[in-house]
Amino acid sequence: MEHAIRKPKLTVSGANRVREILSWYKSDNPGVLTNLARMLDHGTLASTGRLVILPVDQGFEHGPARSFASNPSGYDPLYHFELAVEAGTNAYAAPLGFLEAGAVEYAGQVPLILKLNNSDSLSIGEPCSAVTGSVEDALRLGCVAIGYTIYPGSSESNTIYEALRELTLEAKSVGLAVVVWSYPRGSGISKEGETAIDVVAYAAQIAAQLGAHVIKVKLPTAHIEQDAARKVYEKENIPISALADRVRHVVQSSFNGKRIVIFSGGPAKTTAELLDEIRAIRDGGGFGSIIGRNSFQRSKVEGLKLLRTAMDIYLGN
Repeated sequence: MEHAIRKPKLTVSGANRVREILSWYKSDNPGVLTNLARMLDHGTLASTGRLVILPVDQGFEHGPARSFASNPSGYDPLYHFELAVEAGTNAYAAPLGFLEAGAVEYAGQVPLILKLNNSDSLSIGEPCSAVTGSVEDALRLGCVAIGYTIYPGSSESNTIYEALRELTLEAKSVGLAVVVWSYPRGSGISKEGETAIDVVAYAAQIAAQLGAHVIKVKLPTAHIEQDAARKVYEKENIPISALADRVRHVVQSSFNGKRIVIFSGGPAKTTAELLDEIRAIRDGGGFGSIIGRNSFQRSKVEGLKLLRTAMDIYLGN
């Protein structure tokens, strides 16, 4: 390992912050709370209440060349375990095959999230991912949580929600946390609307209502998709001009900040652009970032530097 994981010195305030977050999930059993704590207390951001997670589901979602050709090391599943461990991330999320490839070798070195549903870019139609893993798989691999993507706006959304509800019930019953990717998409909204502030806030609320412990959404733009929502935003003077304001509104929409909301790094962009977004997430009260392509599509040295700089920003450095 190139560098030891940098951990902040545990303080009473840090310990209290984790306990405060856990107190928002009083209906959950000790197993769920323990696994949430394992994520919150792991890596560089341990005990800060902030999270940086490495997700690598792009090989399934977009195909191998589109995902890994820019950094061929990424074709190897073990590379992503190494990146997550050496960077000091709070967790690593991936579909079944990638986790099975390294769960033994890296057992206990980074909390794992099994992505239970995935889609491919070969099919045409309304967004509706297939279930590609199980709660039993997550337990077998030593995961702390399951992950699941929902598509508000898809004509298949009700089916997606119902499947998530069943998996959530099962996961919580055996002590696993639930991480929901809430990505508006489908015939119900425009392309611009997928990241509209009213739609992203709505998507976060839906995930929270479905029982998610951790909610992943895209960063919202100032566009307002729904005419009915626009009237309210204008009447109530909801601030949305700055990205930090929009982050704050999405967090507020997630049970007034009592659900963990993290934001996607999105498609490849410059380091400066990404770090500016992370500062806005921090300033807007977001809980952190889930950074995939922008880390593993760079060289390992560059990917590690990016992830560590992101964590430094969340630490206030």
